[in-house]
Amino acid sequence: MSKAVPTREEIALLEPFAGLELDRIHVPSEPDEFASAAAEINAAGIVGFDTESKPTFVAGDISEGPHLVQFALHDRAYLFQLHRAEGLPFLLELLQSERLIKVGFGLRSDRSHIRAKLGVAFGGVVDLNTVFNMDGYHKEIGVRAAVGLVLSRRFAKSRHVTTSNWALPRLTPQQMRYAANDAYAALKVLEALNLRREDLPIMAAQDQPAATDGVPPAPE
Repeated sequence: MSKAVPTREEIALLEPFAGLELDRIHVPSEPDEFASAAAEINAAGIVGFDTESKPTFVAGDISEGPHLVQFALHDRAYLFQLHRAEGLPFLLELLQSERLIKVGFGLRSDRSHIRAKLGVAFGGVVDLNTVFNMDGYHKEIGVRAAVGLVLSRRFAKSRHVTTSNWALPRLTPQQMRYAANDAYAALKVLEALNLRREDLPIMAAQDQPAATDGVPPAPE
């Protein structure tokens, strides 16, 4: 029998999740900033991860995302905008690294989008849906339910920000907080689960099938 997750009504009664504030969220724009960010991300070893894409509103349109890639450390986050060509070499190295563990929700879908957009295989991936599935939760768990279940906190997500234009040259403060804390919450959930690195269900780059179209997104 599948374990149950908190309902929306139960989550609404919880204290809010304390996410990162703007002074802890960095958006590199110069080569030295990308180099410094990549070095800190690599040094962390395990990071929270997520991506954002400009939404499509017309049936049949195909997203050209991701437009933003997020890495969260225990006290800060870095947001890589894909329109900044100077940051792409650093980003590609981070995405392909098997040593750097990237943890998040619904990352099987992100893997297919990354391959389609950037032509690289996404390695060192831990999808928290797989972790919860191994523990008896047979339905996919999104970040809100996981934060409620594991941290006993309410993770707020704004649909207005979710469907905003993630391809903007300059992100709004609301977008920065939203994007950073999606990745940050995933890292905090993993930390609270207190799993050993060797017990994590890590997906390597070679585990990714060549054709991954039609992968449904995980619930938010």
